[in-house]
Amino acid sequence: MFDPTDFPEPTLIPVNGVELEVFEAGRENAGKPMVLCHGWPEHAFSWRHQVPALVAAGYHVIVPNQRGYGNSSRPTEVTAYDIEHLSGDLVALLDHYEYEDAVFVGHDWGAFVVWGLTLLHPNRVAAVINLSLPYLERGEKPWIEFMEDAFGGDFYFVHFNRRPGVADAVLDENTFQFLRNMYRKNEPPREPQPGMVMIDLARAETPLGEPLMSDGELAVFVSSFEATGFTASINWYRNLDRNWHLLADVDPVIRQPALMVYGDRDAVARSEKLAEFVPEVEVVNLDCGHWIQQEKPEETNRVILGWLEKQGAVRT
Repeated sequence: MFDPTDFPEPTLIPVNGVELEVFEAGRENAGKPMVLCHGWPEHAFSWRHQVPALVAAGYHVIVPNQRGYGNSSRPTEVTAYDIEHLSGDLVALLDHYEYEDAVFVGHDWGAFVVWGLTLLHPNRVAAVINLSLPYLERGEKPWIEFMEDAFGGDFYFVHFNRRPGVADAVLDENTFQFLRNMYRKNEPPREPQPGMVMIDLARAETPLGEPLMSDGELAVFVSSFEATGFTASINWYRNLDRNWHLLADVDPVIRQPALMVYGDRDAVARSEKLAEFVPEVEVVNLDCGHWIQQEKPEETNRVILGWLEKQGAVRT
């Protein structure tokens, strides 16, 4: 298992009206930037297995705790977590390092942000690598409204929006138990799960399945969320319908080369129209659950570096 003390030391960087806690490595590789974007309920530390391999391949690796996470700023306004703000933070981070563009890598919610960044600021994204969460077709209904119709009011996306503060309090009261139960290797079948599964996980006393990480690694996530609480990160969910409106007039096609990595046992639904909206995409499947880069770190690194080599973007 990874020793948490081996992760780079963070720096607080002012961007876009907030401060981001940023972990970076490979500054000697200036000119080859790669930005890694974590998901929920995660932390920059979720990329601990990728950073050394990417630096060794010649990249300047930049790993922010995005707004609402870790020691980054946690604005109180819910709308401060919409896609314009989240993508604006990444653009400002590129400006801070004086980069015109970068390869962006996202997992889970981080993938949603990378897709949105690419739509809103296409000239700042050289290539897209996303794990678990595919491009979300905008559709005719706002996303939360669609999910409510399809899965009901107890589906956690809907619950987070319609009953603000309820899940936040349960997760805050059971942080260790929730994260211990969340980070397991086994996953349910690849289909949306009904019910308020996050509250269920927080209250379940007996974890199911094999642990994803060591106790020391888990402690990094637990200590972070014990300090911040969950509200700021859940506010990302509370902007989904706002994001649907903000993206209304944006060209929906992503033209950058893209890599989409799925876990075969991930509960997140796959896209049936991915190639329609991301015509330059290559799809790879790994035998794992949702936490792809943490469960299968070596395989993930090989897939990413192999794909980048085919794009002519890896130094030798």
